Amino acid sequence: MGTKVTVVGGGSTYTPELVDSLCDHQDRISVDELVLLDPDTDRLEAVGGLTDRILRAKGWTGTLTTTSDRHRAIDGADFVVVQLRVGGQSARHSDETVPGGYGCLGQETTGPGGLAKALRTVPLVLEIAEETAERAAPAAWLVDFTNPVGIVTQALLDEGHRAVGLCNVAMLVQRRIGHYLGLDPDRVELEHVGLNHLTWARSATVDGVNRMPELLERYRAEFELETGIPAGLLRLLGALPSYYLHYYYCLDHNVAEQAAPGWRTRAEVVAELECELLDEYRDPNLITRPEKLSFRGGAFYSEAAVRLMASLGAGTGDIQVVDVRNDGALAELSDDAVVEVPCKVDATGAHPLPQRALPPDMAGLVAHCKAYERLAVEAAITGSRDTMIRALVANPLVGQYPRAEQLADALLAANRHWLPRFFPGER
Repeated sequence: MGTKVTVVGGGSTYTPELVDSLCDHQDRISVDELVLLDPDTDRLEAVGGLTDRILRAKGWTGTLTTTSDRHRAIDGADFVVVQLRVGGQSARHSDETVPGGYGCLGQETTGPGGLAKALRTVPLVLEIAEETAERAAPAAWLVDFTNPVGIVTQALLDEGHRAVGLCNVAMLVQRRIGHYLGLDPDRVELEHVGLNHLTWARSATVDGVNRMPELLERYRAEFELETGIPAGLLRLLGALPSYYLHYYYCLDHNVAEQAAPGWRTRAEVVAELECELLDEYRDPNLITRPEKLSFRGGAFYSEAAVRLMASLGAGTGDIQVVDVRNDGALAELSDDAVVEVPCKVDATGAHPLPQRALPPDMAGLVAHCKAYERLAVEAAITGSRDTMIRALVANPLVGQYPRAEQLADALLAANRHWLPRFFPGER
């Protein structure tokens, strides 16, 4: 018997990559019904058309449905993949520009912009999770790829939902290390630990040998270019931080760069690219994902998503890096804290593997950011301005009052349409 997969945010330009991976892994997960759910009918028509042509060209014989009806989409689904963006690229542009007026970093997943995105996103994803619990298949999984993944997954698991958070960073790092070593990347076992977008690869083991010291010595310049983190700090850490950590380690440099004349937000770049992609998607002769999609970001996201669904469905017990309850994996955090670590994945879920103790600098930053994440969840659910201000004070990329209060009001004003819990009675 096949599987029903529902993609919430199916009008995303990412979707053709996900479809490619589903077709390429039919030996691991047999999908006979794919549903693309999106409220934007124009995007859905363009993405759905290309999706159908890709599927048929690859010989897929299942049923593809495009819809804006959430009930219909979720009914009987075995997997609900969430890749939505509340407010689109215009809201992202706000996340990336408003903080700069207060001397802060503008970024969509970290810092104050990440908080604004969490406030818009958490209530809607919780609604979708509740509907999944009611309408989907009895053992359905919600796979969240919606940023900020760590905060969204924390909210989902706090509410007891059957969910796993997913990010592409670990797979991207594994692929890069495999490239440098000239090996099949699947041979590389990563000790990838921390929180979503706040992780370090502490070891890269091949056939029982940790190759990370060798990698940091031979390819330090390349890693500096790829992560934005100075080579000297890479040497001191003895680990490979994720790209997002350069926002913490080089904060002043990033803020100054964003304040320089001519700086363009990532939202502006992506909005232009998405228009071009959607135009290509509408070409009835296009039957493969266009090369331009590689510039959209999110490399290997689809590969990670399909592998996760396949392992959950088949109970294979393989090791994957995902976002789950800590349950003792990192001794520095409580069991109910959501972390991003290697997990054994089977039909009952993703089970975190115990990790080595973190050194003081990593442990301190992880604890600091987890405190912020918990306050972010509380603010998103309650619509409390006071809790939002506390979250900004707790965020290492803000951390000051009254700046946090001023910034909270600016973010609330910019996102008023998307935050009804903060403005009761307006709808």
